[in-house]
Amino acid sequence: MSGTHTDVPSVLAHDLPRPVPADELAACPVGDVFRRVGDKWSMLLVILLGGRPHRYNELHRSIDGISQRMLTRTLRNLEADGLVRREVHPTVPPGVEYSLTPLGRTLLDPLSALADWAVAHEAEINESRARHGS
Repeated sequence: MSGTHTDVPSVLAHDLPRPVPADELAACPVGDVFRRVGDKWSMLLVILLGGRPHRYNELHRSIDGISQRMLTRTLRNLEADGLVRREVHPTVPPGVEYSLTPLGRTLLDPLSALADWAVAHEAEINESRARHGS
């Protein structure tokens, strides 16, 4: 946010080109992060791991409807983004524990703000959806 636009939300502080070029949209780091945290499982995993570390099977049991393949894939993506740490414990069989990295922990505040907003405006959103047949 620039010093001259202190009362403007940061997403509005810069003008977007019109039309927005598809290649710029695809390469945008903001859009990339939105796609990651907006997928079906990532936000839920970040929230669960925000409370405390979990073992793989504990996560799997904690999320109704997620397949082992999707859980593994989502954890790998979050790990590749630097949000989740995978730690293998030298036990027999090896125990694997997942936790948020310091970077992952910084995501909890914005996710909390979005969740608080959704709860605060749930009735308005549902009313609008009902009017529009959604």
